[in-house]
Amino acid sequence: MENLSAEFMNVKLNDAKIHFERALDCKHTEFDDLYPYMIEHPQFFWYKRYVAWSELLTIVKLCDELSIEWKDQFTEKQSEYIGKRVMSSRVLDEWYETNDSKEHVG
Repeated sequence: MENLSAEFMNVKLNDAKIHFERALDCKHTEFDDLYPYMIEHPQFFWYKRYVAWSELLTIVKLCDELSIEWKDQFTEKQSEYIGKRVMSSRVLDEWYETNDSKEHVG
């Protein structure tokens, strides 16, 4: 059961990371389908990012509570941002490190 929990949480963590990165890149997410009328409002993309960030923090909190390692799915900087919990302009601007080998979500 413990291995299943860790595997399950890692999948959920990866999903939440992809969701946040898609929101960051202004790409389509499930949120667009839930609130299609929001696209007409200027605050939409900020709110969409906030929702994705909250989801990511929730999954990380659950991983911590279950003693499941989560930092290996993120760069050191990204782990720091998550640890601080605040979605600042720095998080939005610097989530993708320029020297990082990871690509933007496709």
